[in-house]
This record gives sequence, C-alpha cells and structure tokens, in this order.
Amino acid sequence: MTTRELMAVAVALGGRLRGMLRRPERAARPKGKDRSRVRLVLLGAGFAAAYATVGGRMAVLASSEPEEPEETGGLEAPILSTRADITDREGRILATNLATDALYAQPEEMTDPAHSAHELAAIFPDLEEDRLLHDFTSGRKFLWIRRQISPEQVQAVHDIGDPGLLFGPREMRLYPNGPVAAHILGGASYGREGVDSAEVIGVAGVERYFDERLRDPARQDEPLALSIDLTVQATMEEVLQGGMTMMNAKGATGILMNVHTGEILAMASLPDFDPNQRPPVATSGDQSDSPLFNRAIQGVYELGSVFKIFAVSQALDLGLVNPSTMIDTAGPLNWGRFHINDFHNYGAQNSVTEVIVKSSNIGTAHIALMIGAERQQQFLRSLGLLEPTHVEMTEARTGRPLTPKQWSEISLMTISYGHGVSTSPLHLAAAYSTIANGGLTVTPTLVRQDDHVPGPRVMSERAADEAVEMLRQVVSRGTATFADVPGYEVAGKTGTADKPRPTGGYYSDKVIATFAGMFPASDPQYVLVVSLDEPVETSGTEPRRTAGWTAVPVAAELIRRAAPLLGLRPEVEVASGDGVGPSAN
Repeated sequence: MTTRELMAVAVALGGRLRGMLRRPERAARPKGKDRSRVRLVLLGAGFAAAYATVGGRMAVLASSEPEEPEETGGLEAPILSTRADITDREGRILATNLATDALYAQPEEMTDPAHSAHELAAIFPDLEEDRLLHDFTSGRKFLWIRRQISPEQVQAVHDIGDPGLLFGPREMRLYPNGPVAAHILGGASYGREGVDSAEVIGVAGVERYFDERLRDPARQDEPLALSIDLTVQATMEEVLQGGMTMMNAKGATGILMNVHTGEILAMASLPDFDPNQRPPVATSGDQSDSPLFNRAIQGVYELGSVFKIFAVSQALDLGLVNPSTMIDTAGPLNWGRFHINDFHNYGAQNSVTEVIVKSSNIGTAHIALMIGAERQQQFLRSLGLLEPTHVEMTEARTGRPLTPKQWSEISLMTISYGHGVSTSPLHLAAAYSTIANGGLTVTPTLVRQDDHVPGPRVMSERAADEAVEMLRQVVSRGTATFADVPGYEVAGKTGTADKPRPTGGYYSDKVIATFAGMFPASDPQYVLVVSLDEPVETSGTEPRRTAGWTAVPVAAELIRRAAPLLGLRPEVEVASGDGVGPSAN
C-alpha cells in the first residue's frame, strides 16, 4: 500500500471515530466543560490510534527490503530513476522512459493467498499458481512478482482486492522502434531497486557507454542526439535482412559513414534482437553466433581484397608507382614454401589500375614488396586499422584487430590483399573514408557532430583521388559491376576471404564476402561497407560465394534506396562497356 493510501486509511479511521463520538449514549454523561474535555481526550486518543496504525504500517513497509536485489532505497545514496531520452540526428525518439508500475507482495498482509495465486496466474500466464502459493505461504515477508506491468494488468490486480498485493512506481526504458538500431542502443535494465523507485542502467551499446550522462538528473531534459538517421537505419536493416535470405548467409553487417566527419548514419548487425526484450547472454557455443554479438565492431575478420587499395594508395603516395606503372602479375608467385595465386590468369603484366580492377593478388603482393613491411605497418596504423576503434560503445574495445606476431615478408604480401590481418567492418569503413575524403583520417562516431575538426593527413590528395578513380573503374568494368547503380556514381572494391577453421587452416566452402564502396564517386560523401557471413548464391548451376555475386548486389540495393533519403539526386551516366565481371574476388 502506498503512503497516499495509508493516509486515506488514517482519515477514514479518524472520521469513524468522530462519528462514534457524535452518537448519543444512554449511560450517564458529564455535562458542560467536563463533557468537552472527555470529547477532546477521546478524539485525541482516536487519532493517536489511527496514526499509530498508519505509522506501524509504514514502518513495516520501510523495514521490508526487497529480496532481489538486496539493495533498496534505504541505502545512503538515493536511487536515481530518471534517464534522458536518446534520439536520432533529426530528433526522432530512439529510447525514452515510460511510467509504469512494479508489482510485489507482502504475504503477511494477504487475506486469501490461494485466491490471489490463482488470479495472478490467470493475469500473468508465465507465472505458476503452485509456485506463487508456495511463496505466499512460506513465511516470506516480501516478494517481487513483476518488475513492470501494464495499466490493464494494474487494474486486473486491483480487482483481486487483496491488500497484500502492492504496486511501486517505476520508469521502464522503452524502445519504440523495436529491433531497429538494437546493437547501437544496446538496452537497459534495472539496477538498485526499492519499492518506490528503481535505477534504470545501461547494459550495452550507447546506453551503457553514456550511462552516467543519461542518468544525470541535471541533464534529464537534454536528449542524447546520435549520428544515425532512423529512416536510413531502418532501410539498411530491411535490405540486409533480405540480402541474408537471398544469399543464404548466416549473418550480415552494414555501415554507412559520412566520409568527412566520421558520423555513422547507419550501422546494423544481423541477426539482431529487440532491446525491449533483450535476450540473455549465451553461456555456451560460439558467442559470434549470438544475436547480441555486434558483427560491425566486435567481429574481426580477414576481409580479403578490399585491402588491396591500401597498398596501392600508399605506393601512389610514396611515388613508387603511378596508375599506369606496369606490375608483374605472372603466377604463381612463389616465396619459400608459400605460393600466391590469382583467381584467374591475368597475364604476365598489368598496370596498377588493372591490378585493382582485376583484383590481382600477385600484382598487389609485388607492390607491397616495393613498400616494405615497416612502412606498410606504419601506414595501416595511421589509417586506424591496427587498434580498436574509439566509437562510443563499450563493445568497441573487444574488436581488437589481429596482426601477425612477426611482420615477415610473406606477411607483408598476404596482408596487402587482406589475409594475415583481421579487422572489423567499422575499421574498414573508417579507412575507406580517409581515401574518399582526400587523405584525412576520420574517427568513427555515433554522436551527432555539430562542429567537426578534420583529422591529420596521411596521404596526399592526389594519391587519394587516383585511388578513388581506380575504385570507380572496379564498379564500372571490374569485379563490382553489380554496384553500378543507375544515377549514382559508385566506387568500391570487393573482398572474398576464406573463413579460418578453429583447428587451423581455412574452409574451402565458407567465406566472408565484403563490398566497401563510396558515393558519389565524383565527390564522395558517404562510405558504405556491406559484409555477409557464409553467403551462397544459388541461382546458377553452381553455387557462387564471391563478393561480386553476393555482397555487391545487396550494397547496390541499399545505395539505391538510401541515397534519396540522404538528399542525393540521381544523375544520368553513360553506360560503360563489358568488364571483368563479378566472379573474381
């Protein structure tokens, strides 16, 4: 019973006592002042008794500590139940609070435990009548029944009419868009609880990263504005879900980033979950298969040929090559006991541009040898590819890139085409943004940026522009032709990497297929990364797993649908001729 209800009882008791004092008595009564004195004494005694009852009842409530959790409002530190809203970049609500009630029982005050147990089991089908009755009659003083209930359930419990069933005010965290942006938001739960209040604390995502700021009473009316656009985010998730189904993939991730500010406009990982009903953490099996696992930032993978543009752009920046420089592509490239091959035979020599367009492992390895291991390592570090990202999520620090213990010459070569080093899709998006914006590093962020300070330059604008032009040709006539979205100039690179076996070696029929692109190519504003886990495209006579057949069509559909939402108007382009095709890596 609440304090207000208890005070109502006190007033009612006082009224009854006053009514009793007004009734005529047949026995002899004092007269005059003596009668008044007696009345005052009796009235005072009545109110004292009434308030003693209320005081005793409140004392019972105050001394009844919830059994789970043990900490309650009786602690010295007050329970802060307020929490600021979270919005997208346009002010649309992503997370907010909803006033609700918690239901608990004080079995000693119950008048009919059996009836109450029966009725509660009918209201809450997941509760067992026998278990409730046992809890009500086992000598417990306090019992949480439900942490939060709906207004309809409140009324139904009221109708039971048992004084031992009580309500406590609560604020529950509500995610009105369901699973949209689930991994970004993360979710919230109750922390310290008392009967009249409970902490709402972040358990993952930005809810946890910004927990202190969101719980600050002084800032409860200041929403946390994220960088994401709700409509673009929802579109990305819808397209990725369709792509997963069409390509028979076990997982998917997508990232759309502003190439100048590092703002993440959308970021998704599938499978996902509804933060309103966050599932428990898996205690067995592969954690990366859990819907809670964020593939975009926690998943580190060998991403394959999407890395080739880093070797080429560095060589361009160092003046070691130009787009027309001829590179040895005769294969295989033998290095000790290692043999590097290409997906197809591309001939004895190709220009640097053709090495990227045709996606030659051999040609890229030769370019890497020109650069050297030390300079390669320094350049990849400057792009942010060798350290965890600093995006505003606690999970980000677990997405630590995997690098070789010894950066040998064979490591130098394999890393140049995306093998031997593992990074997250978010790392890849940030590095591609550096190329897209003319050579300035960006720091990925999930917070809307009203003021932006450009990062340090790591390559010349000339080298970056030449790299973008090569990536444009990959889409117009190379391995990513399915990404050539009519009206939107797209530049990008495919990557198909065999998945490693837990026991060593690689699977021959399981890949990570990735497309990293930017648009519009003439003046890049956005970078898009789409990655599919174990895709298999089966429309032909043979199963196809390369990114050109799997990740690229999904990315193209996403660009086609998201570009107008970003305010980009389509432009008419002249169709290009035949190219390499999507079967290369």
